[in-house]
Amino acid sequence: MKFYKIILAVLILCISQAAYAKPQEDTDYRLKYVNLDWWNKYNDENLTNHMMTAYNNNQDLKVASIKSKQADQAVKEAFARELPYLGFSGSIGRELTSADTRFGTMLIPDYSQTRFLLPVTMTYEVDIWGENRLKTKSIEKQRDIIKQNERSAYINLTSQLASNYFNLIKLDKLIENQEQLVALQKKISEMQVKKFNSGLCSTVEVLIEKQALTVFEEELNDYKDKREVVFNQILVLLGDRNLKGISRNSYNSISLPEIPETLPAEAIAQRPDLIKAEDYIKKIGFDVRAAKRDFLPKFTIYGQAGFNAYNNLSHIFQGHTFLSNFGILPSIDIFTGGAKMAHFRFNKLEYEKAGEIYEKTILTSIQELNDSLSAAKLSKNNYLKSSERLDLEKHKYLLNKKKLLIGAKSQLDFLKDEEAVILSERNVIFYKTNYLISTINLYKAAGGVDYTKNSENL
Repeated sequence: MKFYKIILAVLILCISQAAYAKPQEDTDYRLKYVNLDWWNKYNDENLTNHMMTAYNNNQDLKVASIKSKQADQAVKEAFARELPYLGFSGSIGRELTSADTRFGTMLIPDYSQTRFLLPVTMTYEVDIWGENRLKTKSIEKQRDIIKQNERSAYINLTSQLASNYFNLIKLDKLIENQEQLVALQKKISEMQVKKFNSGLCSTVEVLIEKQALTVFEEELNDYKDKREVVFNQILVLLGDRNLKGISRNSYNSISLPEIPETLPAEAIAQRPDLIKAEDYIKKIGFDVRAAKRDFLPKFTIYGQAGFNAYNNLSHIFQGHTFLSNFGILPSIDIFTGGAKMAHFRFNKLEYEKAGEIYEKTILTSIQELNDSLSAAKLSKNNYLKSSERLDLEKHKYLLNKKKLLIGAKSQLDFLKDEEAVILSERNVIFYKTNYLISTINLYKAAGGVDYTKNSENL
């Protein structure tokens, strides 16, 4: 009867320990890492579609998710060490004696027999000091760190994809712009040759225009090569080898998100590296406490129950064949050569190091946030100034067109005025794209959250 009470107590213990295991959420948290709400601010359906393609296909994201799932299993494995062990270990043996055996006045002559033993074994280290629970909590924090690595992978990849996407649109526009420049410069060179043939200009002036044409053609080739490189990079990020083309909006349809004038220091609170540094401090804190409690004695409950029979297996479930034992094994390490103390001191030093890493991470995060905000504001101002300069250039162009119509300006000079407008527009293209990419860099520096919201919502 006592045996059954013991088994019942063990089962209740297993159930109570299993209550610590929290069910995992069924929602796909990875989609939250993509943060489609943020990318919708650019009002580009093609961009959000590419984000979903990368979400479904990119191999780096899949590897990061697999590592996160492995961390979940490591936590379950650690939690299992807190539970009792219950197993079966049967044995069949032949006992042979070569001499008589005496028990007081009783004599047992030499004999041989076969023994069958079918026991169920149970062991459980009673976690009186909470050491095993602390070890599990440490591994749980390690899992949290790995999940932040996964989140960081999503933030970096989606940001890189968006930057390359806008660079691809920029290069489309630059190539279109450069082709216009090449066509204009060809006309200018031809007209300059006609002037030379008429004796109205020198050979040097002809060579200067032809030289300018080669420069424009070289720049056009360079833009085409860069577009091919960016195109191939996007294909890798999308993770689909079967893609032949990349759908994208035109340059003129790009929307520019606003940036705040200032950002509070709290904007770094959601950065993966900062959260990882916090989790690492907590993890090492658990390790220090567990190492300290490792000096205390341990108590292991053990028990064994089963049936045994001699010579004939068919007798094993008959009367008087049941065997059981139960007990507690207290143990404490008296001498380990200083290993436990060294382990404890090592973890204490690691805790100090984790604190310094955390402080450095805060400083670095604030610096990156401020640098990104400053770069974004500079890019915005440069874009606005270049747009203003383009408007002035267009105004000059219209005035020169009127002069051309009344014969106060030559066709050759007017073509150069048209070139100046296109060159000014090229600067606007560069600054506008730089502004777009700077908003993405600011998004990364803020930890992949919408920095345009109020600070309390960050």
